[in-house]
Amino acid sequence: MNLLEQHGTIVTALSAVPRSYSSVLDDDLLALGRVVASLQKLASTHAALIAGEVARRSAPALGSSGLAQRTGHRTPEELVRVTTGSTKRDARTAVQIGVLATDSTVEPWLAPVASAVTAGTLSIDAAAAIRTGLGVPTTDITAAVLAEAAAGLCEVAPSVDADRLQRLARDARDALDEDGIADREAAAHARRSLTFWRTPDGGAQLRWVMDPETAATVGDLFDRATSPRRGGPRFVNPTDATLAEAITADTRTTEQLASDTFAHLLTAGADTDSTQLLGSGGPVVKILVAADTLTAREGHARIEGSPTPVSVQTAERLACTGVTVPILFDSAGQILDLGRDQRLFTKRQKQALAARDGGCMWLGCDRPACWTEAHHIDHWVRDGGTTDIADGILLCKHHHLLLHNNHWEILRTGPEYRLVPPPDIDPDQTPILLRSKSAALTELLAKAR
Repeated sequence: MNLLEQHGTIVTALSAVPRSYSSVLDDDLLALGRVVASLQKLASTHAALIAGEVARRSAPALGSSGLAQRTGHRTPEELVRVTTGSTKRDARTAVQIGVLATDSTVEPWLAPVASAVTAGTLSIDAAAAIRTGLGVPTTDITAAVLAEAAAGLCEVAPSVDADRLQRLARDARDALDEDGIADREAAAHARRSLTFWRTPDGGAQLRWVMDPETAATVGDLFDRATSPRRGGPRFVNPTDATLAEAITADTRTTEQLASDTFAHLLTAGADTDSTQLLGSGGPVVKILVAADTLTAREGHARIEGSPTPVSVQTAERLACTGVTVPILFDSAGQILDLGRDQRLFTKRQKQALAARDGGCMWLGCDRPACWTEAHHIDHWVRDGGTTDIADGILLCKHHHLLLHNNHWEILRTGPEYRLVPPPDIDPDQTPILLRSKSAALTELLAKAR
């Protein structure tokens, strides 16, 4: 049986599988989801390998005799797109990863990725994420160093989604290329722009490309204007609570609310009292940095919510502006000098938790810190819990309610936190390690190891 017949047999077999899953038990339904995901991964692997072979047979050196041009297409990507009905982006990715997997001379530093794709253990999206995030070798970052990083990312890939994997790959490149951070920071700053154009109906649109520093400032204003509408943090300050209730009850859409808020801020000018619009003073940029980095003035820092590191010099400059909150980590990943002993987490503690957790800590949740609430690991009344940072963890409103209502538990062992399912989900109640979404903390702990 040749390859075409083998693939046809598989398609025929899948076509015969019933399409209704309404009678399937919960556990079996989830197991089927995992099986289908494996099928999708294998199918995308074969699609990429075929696309890579199409590219080989359509090499520019072959000219009009190449497969793509012979069939009336300008490029192998176009041929793949037309043949499979995929998008331009998917066709381009399939060709790139297919060439990577079938020709080891193209990008040899990605050999671990090519092997994993060919073996069917790494999806095409995951491979593309690693490739994009790691970049290419330079004089200082050799192919061998990148290959080692790629191998490590392939090991992590099964436990994270492609978006998270690309951020990890970018973090790995930043860790390897410390000297290049200032240059990339300057390049991002040079790309900043604000474009304004009129629309036919008399209105206008803005397109604002921001560097990470500006994005942090504007993002803080945006989150404070809209987060109560998006299940954001519960406020303990009466003034903030009143403002949050007013925002929630407002009949405008979230987008309209954001537009009006920024219009008011711009109209009022630079000297406006932003508490009248947003409460709690002006925008605050949180700088996350290891204490020894700030002391030695070597290394880099991060702006909360941004995947891109900044130089330690930028961290020092921002710390002098009065609109930043420097948050220091020790070598174990714990926040320094922010412990409290009261029922409710303070604003300062919530900033520290956001720096440490980077968002909702629930497995697989991608909600940012501004959408979260601080959960007491030890119930304040039942367990005599304290409101210290080590006893708190960030959860989005959905998962916070789920934890309390469905009897999940969170345990802490040193700097690590584990989620314990209720018996009806897992009779053995096996603890699940929760990983921080904070790039700064992940990076620090990696260095400590």
